[in-house]
Amino acid sequence: MEVFEAVRTMLAVRAFRDQRVSENIVRKIVESAHLTGSAGNKQPWRFIAVEDRETLGHLGAVATSGPYIATAAFAVVVLVEKTPFAVSDASRAVQSMMLTAWSEGIGSNWVGFGGFEDIKALLGIPAELDALAILPFGYPAAAIGRGKKNRKLLSEVAFRERYGTPFA
Repeated sequence: MEVFEAVRTMLAVRAFRDQRVSENIVRKIVESAHLTGSAGNKQPWRFIAVEDRETLGHLGAVATSGPYIATAAFAVVVLVEKTPFAVSDASRAVQSMMLTAWSEGIGSNWVGFGGFEDIKALLGIPAELDALAILPFGYPAAAIGRGKKNRKLLSEVAFRERYGTPFA
């Protein structure tokens, strides 16, 4: 899938088919995060790919905004160092994973924004790292309207040269 097409059509997916994702695609998704640029090439992130059903269930229970993690084929827990730009850099990596997954027909959604202290012991996360997000991945349970997004008009959010100068 062409990159702009992936951006144009990607939607949040919160319901997944009971279907395994191949190891090659899981690796491709995680590798896309690893290849993402970062400020000063510091790479202040770590990624834990979780496929174990019981662990996915625990993650779904801990993430109050994402109980559907429990039904995903796998999830990636995104960790960050406690340094400047870490959240920004990891956010770029999250988008890379979600777009890579989408290009393979796999849906996802960003769950949470920190506050996952309860999973540190479960996943053996060292104290010097914070869990920023959990990304569940899987094949969408139902057909979803690719590209049908409810967005403000481009003219309301994008300008040329100065704020208020129409982009178009």
